[in-house]
Amino acid sequence: MADLVDGGDTPARRAKEETPVALLPEVEPQSATAAPFVVTKEYRRFAEFADAVRRERYIGLCYGPPGVGKTLSARRYARWDLVEYAVQTFKFFEADHIPREILDTRSAVYTPKVHNSPGRVEKDLAYIQDRVSWMVQSLEHPEHGPPLLTRHQGRFAELLIVDEADRLKTATLEQLRDRHDRTGVGLILIGMPGIEKRLARYPQLYSRVGFVHHFRVLSAEEQAFVLARHWPELALHDPDDFTTAEALAAIIRVTSGNFRLTARLVAQIKRVLDINHLTVITKEVVEAARETLVIGVP
Repeated sequence: MADLVDGGDTPARRAKEETPVALLPEVEPQSATAAPFVVTKEYRRFAEFADAVRRERYIGLCYGPPGVGKTLSARRYARWDLVEYAVQTFKFFEADHIPREILDTRSAVYTPKVHNSPGRVEKDLAYIQDRVSWMVQSLEHPEHGPPLLTRHQGRFAELLIVDEADRLKTATLEQLRDRHDRTGVGLILIGMPGIEKRLARYPQLYSRVGFVHHFRVLSAEEQAFVLARHWPELALHDPDDFTTAEALAAIIRVTSGNFRLTARLVAQIKRVLDINHLTVITKEVVEAARETLVIGVP
């Protein structure tokens, strides 16, 4: 084969405000053309873990290597691609604009900034938790007006998922524990391997950790399933075709079950196909795409 070419508010005041001051970056509603989410065994394990934290109102700890799907799973569980925009644009008396999916999980996802402080994180979480609670209450009790909605701050929100928890210092972690204690909300901290050992040094927080979930990479069988469902245009679903099977094995070998790396490799594969006017993915195409990526040590 020829060489391939590499190419400080009060409840009453909040109720009166027509548009609340946004503490978080503005977001757009989910695109209708977004790739479908593929339910894997690891996502099901994460969902069971999140359900347990919600039910028992404990603190849960989820850790795993980068790129395995922790953030995607958290956002999918909370239906955050739909709910986040509604949280940002919430207004009283407009229950028709609230996605009913929020009733399934009553959860929110929050990612702290790299430079954060206990006060900032507390304001952000109060903003999110209150509005999730108000939206749930508005759907379940449409007769409730702002005075009743604001009487129980955050009580209808059942779970807060804090991503990138490695960014949080001791004082901010203590602030999260305080919010958990005061509001009774379930709390999941998502981070890198080693965060469980770090938190073990803080007995006041770690004694409240009721569940721990280790998020693992995809198995070879799951990765083949994800490639067939998430990127059907690659036509890698025919196990009887030797060329396809060889290319699939090469992708699995290069990515080692890492979803983020798989997505990056697929993007480069499409680029190599386009540059060379090819329609079939072969092992050589995968290797050419691999050469364009910077892949760290697992």
